[in-house]
This record gives sequence, structure tokens and C-alpha cells, in this order.
Amino acid sequence: MRKTLGWLLSLVVLIGTAGAAGSTAQAATAAQSAAATDIKDQILGIPGMSLIEEKPYPGYRFFVLNYEQPVDHRQPWKGTFKQRLTLLHKDVSRPSVFFTSGYNVNTNPRRSEPTTIIDGNQVSMEYRFFTPSRPDPANWSQLDIWQAASDQHRIFTALKKIYKKNWLATGASKGGMTATYYERFYPRDMDGVVAYVAPNDVVNHEDSAYDRFFAKVGTKECRDKLNAVQREALVRREPLEAKYAVAAAENGWTFTTVGNLDKAYEAVVLDYAWAFWQYSLLADCASVPAAATASDQQIWDTIDTISGFSAYADQGLETFTPYYYQAGTQLGSPDIKQPHLKGLSRYGYQPPRNFVPRDIPMTFQPGAMADVDKWVRDNAHQMLFVYGQNDPWGAEPFRLGYGVRDSYVMIAPGANHGANVAKLMDGEKALATSKILQWAGVAPAAALADAGKAAPLAAPDAQLDQRDLEREPQLRP
Repeated sequence: MRKTLGWLLSLVVLIGTAGAAGSTAQAATAAQSAAATDIKDQILGIPGMSLIEEKPYPGYRFFVLNYEQPVDHRQPWKGTFKQRLTLLHKDVSRPSVFFTSGYNVNTNPRRSEPTTIIDGNQVSMEYRFFTPSRPDPANWSQLDIWQAASDQHRIFTALKKIYKKNWLATGASKGGMTATYYERFYPRDMDGVVAYVAPNDVVNHEDSAYDRFFAKVGTKECRDKLNAVQREALVRREPLEAKYAVAAAENGWTFTTVGNLDKAYEAVVLDYAWAFWQYSLLADCASVPAAATASDQQIWDTIDTISGFSAYADQGLETFTPYYYQAGTQLGSPDIKQPHLKGLSRYGYQPPRNFVPRDIPMTFQPGAMADVDKWVRDNAHQMLFVYGQNDPWGAEPFRLGYGVRDSYVMIAPGANHGANVAKLMDGEKALATSKILQWAGVAPAAALADAGKAAPLAAPDAQLDQRDLEREPQLRP
């Protein structure tokens, strides 16, 4: 009996060993097969994904892609459109960053700061309704923060099957807002969020925070200098508008959307102080001319350099119609007081409605930002918000409540709208870097033991790491 049982037991062990060996061999074969498949083929194997072009870059593969998305994620059977995205591929064994600018996608290889810190892959998405990622015909009611977050969710869900390691969402300005909204609507997708200089206009008609900001930013000497240039530009409206008319004729600028050249001129002038603090530093005040003794050309040049006279022409507005539409329907927009222009300003800060063609209907939804703000205050988990001390858009920031976990708001001293982790004070920079590495699942043991030893894992690359700051209209964060 014992011999029989022993024989049966040996047979079972033998069969089990053979079965395990077979399963292991099959798994190994499958892994080898996946490894042998080129990453481009894996990506293009995703239903709805198509290649626009591949651009070479040392140490990476860089793809410009289209992905078929529902126009309406609530009713996906009602049509689709092609959404453009890019993929900077490092290795499937590395974590990934989902970057959004909130606008058009840059089709050249770029790497956001979190991507450099974690030495990972980066997916960058073009925001819906920015051409060419616009449905045709365009039903503008489908341009909202939930639909855009759902675009991200579908892209992430598709790519997560290839890039299985941790994911972080990031973006600056409207891109930081976009990353935050994505986290609000799909909080289980990302392992962390790094939102840079993200405005949070909770109550659209209450903008006193901006007035307080402009009353104390920088130095009184600099504020007075900027205000004097604005005032002088309106005092000299007639000769400077004559120059504007010449420039418009030379460049083919028209003013149908805003209404007329006079409205466009004043909008550019009223942007001047805001745009200065958004893009410049306190030291740059030295280059601002003394208004009382400046020539018309000097006044023109400084306003054109800082605000940009093309901004409110039809040709300047067209690219950003989706932004102005969102500012006037969900995101909100600032309306600051400028008492130094009393008696000279004819229109004040113009609302987003003035910058969107009249055939596009707009209705403001006051609950959209209040909902996001409350969610962040109560539920933020592994989120980092970075602001610049001298950036006007930081006057209404995201704030954290008592219920949040492992989340932070940090301010870079003296920084403008280009604030980032590298510009934080040393202690906060080390903590932020350590947290980003932890959330991505790649923190070295030394950084886990001591945040002061946390440092970016990727070597700097001047071309990849550059931030492409376009000259933006004031209403565009």
C-alpha cells in the first residue's frame, strides 16, 4: 500500500513539475514575443491609434500620433474625431508622465520637469477643439473639462497596457489646471499629480485677490513705472492707434471678433502690467521706459514686446478660440481694477465673450470651478501645486484642506509664470523632488532615507528640457 501511494505521489509530482515547467516556458515565450515586438508596432496595435510621423532623438523614440476619440464620451456612438498626441518613449520598464499644455501639442521632442526627475516616458495630449484636434462639424457644447478629462482617461487606459509602471500627470498653467481636473474626474488613474502655476478662479465675479496682488507685487517703483506706461499709451491713443492701423494693414490684421481696432488697442494696453509680471522678473523693470519722456515709438515698442499688438486681431484670437470659450463657460477670467486709468479706459477688462466669434453660443457654468476646488480641498492625494511668487495667475491658487493626504502647495520666491520645482527654496525643492520620485515608484534608497539627497534621475538636455513659452494673451493663463 505504501509503495502504491509512493508511486502515485511521485507521478503527481512529476505531472505537476512538467505542467509548471510548461507554464513557465509559455510565459517566457510570451514575454520574449512581446519584447521582440517593436514599440511602434505595439503602439499602433491599439485600436484607433495611427502614426503621423516618427522623429529620431538620441536615447528615445519619438512619435507624433492620432487617436480616435468620441466627440461626446457620454454618447460615443454619435461620432468621433482624431486627437493628436505625442509619445516620447524611453523604455516600458520606466514610469510615464502624462503631460498636458491645455492647448496645441508641440510636435517636437520635449520633456517636462517631472519626466526629467523620474527619467521616464512622456505622453503629451493636444486639448480637444484646438486644431487639428477639432470635431467637424464643431459642437462647442462638447468642449468642457469633463470631456477633456475623459479624452485623457481613454488615452491612459489604452497605453497603460504597454506602459505598466507608475504614471504621473503634469502640466503648467492651463495644463496644470487640466492635470488637476483629470485627477478630480478620474482619481484612480494617476499615481501622482504635479500642477504648475494653475489658476483656480472659484468665484468668477469676485476678483479682489488680483487687485491685492497688483497693489503689492515687486516694488512700488516698478509698479508705478508700469502704470505710467499704460496711462501714457491711452493718453497718446490717437497717434499710437494710427501706428496700429499701419501695422494692421501691413500684417493683414482684422478686428471683426473684438469689434474694432480701438477695442483691440485698449485690450493690449490693459494687458501690459499683467503680462510684464507673468513673463518678466523684477530686474526687468530697468528696461521699461520712463513714460513722461518716452517717444511714441518707445511706448509702442515696450507694449508690443510685452503684450503684443497682434493678440486681439482676428488672426491672433483664432488659435485660442477654444481657450476663450472655456474661460467664458467654465474656467472663469479675471476682471481687475486699474484706478490709474480712470477717465482714459473706455472698455475696462473685456470679458471672454468679446474674443469668441458671435456665432458660437456661450453660457457660463458657475458650479464647475467650485466643484473642482471643493474636491481638491477635501480629497487631494499625492498632488503637488507649484506657484511663482510674482505670477498674477497665482493670486487665486488651489488650496488644501485638512482631509488631504501627502499633498503640497509650494511657492517659488521671486518667480513668474515659469515657476517650477528647480526654482523652489532648497528644502522644498528636495521634498518636491523626493515626492515625485516616490509617487513614480523610482526613488533611490538614499532619497527615501533623506529627501535632501533626492535629485533628477535623467541628465539635463538643453533641447528636450526647454519650455516653449509663447506670447500669450492676458486672458490666457
